Amino acid sequence: MSAKVPFSLLELASVREGDTIGQTLANSVAYARHAESLGFQRFWLAEHHNMQGISSAATSVLIGHIAGATESIRVGSGGVMLPNHPPLVIAEQFGTLEILYPDRIDLGLGRAPGTDPMTSRALRREGLGAEQFPHDVAELQRLLGPLDASRAVNAIPGAGTAVPIWLLGSSLYSAQLAAQRGLPYAFAGHFAPRLYREALRTYREQFQPSAQLDKPYAMLTVPAVPADSDEEAHYLATTSYQRILALFRGQPLWMKPPVHSMEGLWNPQEEAGVKDFLGLQLQGTAASIQGQLDQLLDSVEVDELMVTVDLHDPATRRHALEVLASLAQFKAMG
Repeated sequence: MSAKVPFSLLELASVREGDTIGQTLANSVAYARHAESLGFQRFWLAEHHNMQGISSAATSVLIGHIAGATESIRVGSGGVMLPNHPPLVIAEQFGTLEILYPDRIDLGLGRAPGTDPMTSRALRREGLGAEQFPHDVAELQRLLGPLDASRAVNAIPGAGTAVPIWLLGSSLYSAQLAAQRGLPYAFAGHFAPRLYREALRTYREQFQPSAQLDKPYAMLTVPAVPADSDEEAHYLATTSYQRILALFRGQPLWMKPPVHSMEGLWNPQEEAGVKDFLGLQLQGTAASIQGQLDQLLDSVEVDELMVTVDLHDPATRRHALEVLASLAQFKAMG
């Protein structure tokens, strides 16, 4: 099984300290193009709001920008936080994207707000929230399905496009809902690794075939720090350590340069918390990551891996994709 796992990428459009958002988005385009040239399967963008250091708030706009700058790689949301949006708006946006870039668009959905409570209230429709998620998923499926002339409201564009819907999650809730509705499922192991085995097992055990999917299809997202030496990877990983530490402290999430030592930057409790957060991180040379990957894939059944590569230098980040592309699983994709 592990020799046939496709690789995909999750992108936050992270802003380096001192860079503009324009520079950041140009780097994301170059990153996506390089991923496409190497044979990565998908390039997904995550919706976050009011976070200094992350510039992917207008997720559907960026998906169109990346899709327009590439030719074949699938581009999608990882994900759209559905409580923030009326399903009709998302159906129209992603239906339009599918028409512009046929058979290349994915619609990954999450039920968290992707922001702080105050910003969430500014975004969210009055009186609705995560408790509305199953209904909104069903409504999106209807709106992206065949045009229903008997109903007063249809998505134009959107109807008949059948954009593939994924459910994303970090707990058992979305695993169960994805199984019930016969949808593909992605587990967010890049920031919430603790329940990945149980969630993926629950999804497979409870899966019910649907018009979209006849058998379960599960993806696991993990952080990765590929490099030419284990020592370099350990050094480069301090960029992600600093960002997660800033997240814990409620500070801006600018991407900072790596440091040779984290000593003095965190206390023991913070170090433990950051490393728990990144518990599924793949780190090191291709050979080191291969061993870590074999161990991971022996512990859980997944159909696809999505990685998030949080490195400061854009050229180093693109080279990290080449390290991943040298793995046996990646070479077997074709």
